[in-house]
This record gives sequence, structure tokens and C-alpha cells, in this order.
Amino acid sequence: MEKISVSNILKCSIVKQKIIYNNMSQKKPLILVTNDDGDTAKGINVLTKLMMEIGDVVVMAPDGPRSGQSNALTVNHPIRFKKLEEKPGLIRYSCNGTPTDCVKLALNEVLHRKPDLVVSGINHGSNAAINVIYSGTMGAVLEACENAIPSIGYSISNFDPDADFSDFEPYILQIARQILKNGLPYGICLNVNAPKAAIKGVKIARQCEGHWTKEFAMATDPHGRNYYWLTGYFDNHEPEAQDTDEWALANDYVSVVPTKIDMTAHEYLGVLKDVIWE
Repeated sequence: MEKISVSNILKCSIVKQKIIYNNMSQKKPLILVTNDDGDTAKGINVLTKLMMEIGDVVVMAPDGPRSGQSNALTVNHPIRFKKLEEKPGLIRYSCNGTPTDCVKLALNEVLHRKPDLVVSGINHGSNAAINVIYSGTMGAVLEACENAIPSIGYSISNFDPDADFSDFEPYILQIARQILKNGLPYGICLNVNAPKAAIKGVKIARQCEGHWTKEFAMATDPHGRNYYWLTGYFDNHEPEAQDTDEWALANDYVSVVPTKIDMTAHEYLGVLKDVIWE
């Protein structure tokens, strides 16, 4: 009898996965969906439903909230995932890792081919302005972008777990369809945010300059020890500028910001050389 090894088990598992995905249409786009609010959030369920209108969908989402995780990776404990649902055109998984873990895991261990599009969200809460660097929603998008996959993060300025996405839905579909058709340059992804109010239209915008202030609320536990909750207020440095994502949202437009993975300050390269070697 052949000895059963871990490697043989893994090989069998991979074969089974490929058989499952080969049953999906080879003509439809393959779309990977994730988020940072967890696999039961209303936002990801709406986004999944929308993406099923234009392609075959695989969901790999965290098994609970992972807000503020940015591009965090799980390095101190094993990552696991499990299948939640399978039906024609859709397979859903949950993962105990971060949003970035979810994308890495899906690309390396689950999908039988590179997806045509990766979408993340719909996040309950805005990811405009400086929020983009903290966002787990956008962390997943940037991971896909780094792997040369067109990718979009969708968020709405509404933290309500039962937020109404219906006004936003046509814009989500339109943007996704156009990116599937036209693609994006390597290193560029989209950060799409919707206002809470009725939407007037879309503005192509830049990231607003600003920062968070009064970021912690202090309280005292029954033992007299201080503890802190993250909170804060966003200080918009350019409230009158009409080309920013914050202006668009404040005026009831969907903001679409092309976002880069290259964080080099190219305009400062020559200056820095003079500063260091003067």
C-alpha cells in the first residue's frame, strides 16, 4: 500500500480545487472578491452579488472584522481557510488571516488562474484621504495591484452594518465593467468612495491632504488604570479644493482616485542627492 504523506494529501487537495474551478466558465471573467469587514458583512454580500452579474466569482474574505489592517500579514500563527458555499458561478471561502493574506492565499493556493479583476469591499466607512494607508480594504487591493491584476476598492461613507448600497450599485458595476474592458496600468489601482447621501455623479479626484487629530479617547477601568479607544477627527488641510476625494464626498459625488503602489517621491530624488552630498 502506498504510504500516505502530507505532500500526497496536498497534491490531491490541489487537484480537487482545479477540478472545481474548471467547472466554472472559461469565457466569463474570473473575479476575486474580498474585504476587511468580514465574510458576513452586508457590503461584501452586495459586492459579490454585483460581481456575479459580470463574471465567475471566488470570495476569500476574513472570518471577522479586520479594519485598519492596511497590508498586514499573518506571521505568528498558521493561516487557515474553509469553504462556506459553492454554487454555479460562485465559491465562497473564509480565512482567519488579514485582507492581504486573503489575496495572497487565493492567488497562490486556491485559484486555478490569475483573476481578471480583484475587488474589495464594499467597506462600511470611507477610505478617502489619508485613510487609504490604514485601510485593510485597500491593503487587499494594493496586493492584487502588485501582482499586475486590475483591482478596485469600494467604500461608502456609512458605518451602519445595514447601510443602503442601492444608490451606489450602478456605479460599482459601471466602474468594474470598464476596468475589465480597458484594464489599468501596472502599479495603479482604484480607490472608489461613495457618499452617504443620494449620489449626484462621479468625480475623478486626487487624495485629499489632511490628518487625524485627537485620536484617542481615554477612560479608566474599575482598577483605576487608564485605557484608550481609537477615535479622532479628520482635519482637512484643503477644504476649498474641488479636485479632492473629500470634496467629492462632501458634495455627494462618488470619488474615484487612481492610487499607486510606488511610494517613491520621484520629484525629490534630485533634491535629496544634493542634500546628502552637499
